[in-house]
Amino acid sequence: MIMEPHSSKTLVVTILVSLSLSLAPCLALASTSCKFPAIFNFGDSNSDTGGLSAVFGQARSPHGESYFHGPAGRYCDGRLVIDFIAKSFGLPFLSAYLDSVGSNFSHGANFATAGSTIRPQNTTLRQSGFSPISLDVQYNEFYDFHPRSQVARNRGGVFKQLMPKAQDFSRALYTFDIGQNDLTAGLFLNMSTTQVKAYVPDVLNQFKNIVKNIYGQGGRYFWIHNTGPIGCLPYVLDRLPVLAAQVDNAGCAIPYNKVAQFFNRGLKQAVFQLRKDLPLAAITYVDVYSAKYSLISQPEKHGFKEPVRACCGHGGKYNYNLHIGCGGKAKVHGKVKLVGKACQDPSLWVNWDGVHYTQAANKRVFDQIVDGSFSDPPIPLKRACHRQQAH
Repeated sequence: MIMEPHSSKTLVVTILVSLSLSLAPCLALASTSCKFPAIFNFGDSNSDTGGLSAVFGQARSPHGESYFHGPAGRYCDGRLVIDFIAKSFGLPFLSAYLDSVGSNFSHGANFATAGSTIRPQNTTLRQSGFSPISLDVQYNEFYDFHPRSQVARNRGGVFKQLMPKAQDFSRALYTFDIGQNDLTAGLFLNMSTTQVKAYVPDVLNQFKNIVKNIYGQGGRYFWIHNTGPIGCLPYVLDRLPVLAAQVDNAGCAIPYNKVAQFFNRGLKQAVFQLRKDLPLAAITYVDVYSAKYSLISQPEKHGFKEPVRACCGHGGKYNYNLHIGCGGKAKVHGKVKLVGKACQDPSLWVNWDGVHYTQAANKRVFDQIVDGSFSDPPIPLKRACHRQQAH
């Protein structure tokens, strides 16, 4: 049967109206903000709020000086990106799971520790500087915390106030910021960039397994940061060989940044596969590499004067010394003196101690990623509970 032109137009309009009506609830849902009652974080020093300090000793002064006015378990002069994420949802700062003093887990827990890797390292903290609390250990802590928190909560009283509700585990946001140390671990063992790239697939497989395990525990909403430009960090630039021709206009080592980019491409593919394997999960991949590199390559645009050198440290081209770090002391003319001092105004510096970013830089990273501009799918943090088509 041949339709008249008028009839075909009517049919098209009818179909379009029907589609718009059927999609309206989905579009309305996707535009609503998420109400995350808790955050469970996994990672390394980029998001450690006191885990390593609780086990191996407090991060010494002047760490924490800009906001906490003293050491607060963070390798930074103040707050981290995870602190700004928690604040954006009206949640208190996350207590470190390993910290038994004054912790409150009613709004989530932080399993991250400085020096952590995805893949377990066959070494000790004192030998290599890498934490024994790798991502699989952090998951084991979470796996144990999940049921035991409810046993404690059911005891009532103060325990009820300090532990998350059972339903919060499936409604929480699960955040990840880990991978940097997996790359530098190989580089610091004098592996070539090719050798480091060769084991990245195994690292990413282990990462995927952890996400799947958390999904099996009821986790549904995941916010996953990629790793930053390691070739721009003083502790890499100072310790590893770099030819002048291998340094870009921002002062960063191109070969080591390429390793980070290689890892990030693999991580993005891993996230893509996880979306297929975990159909009920909303997984957001966040390109913090680009957000951080922007601070270093365009410091004036973001209000910084020192993009690469460490604010807190001692000596050398980058104000970084492996043996005398931020807060470090040394004998000077027979007397022990503080030599690892902080700069006068950390808010003008991107790098804090040669390894980590300043509070000001962390805030600028957060400000860039919070609206979804650096995310795949391009979804704002406040809507990270909604599943959308990724690029």
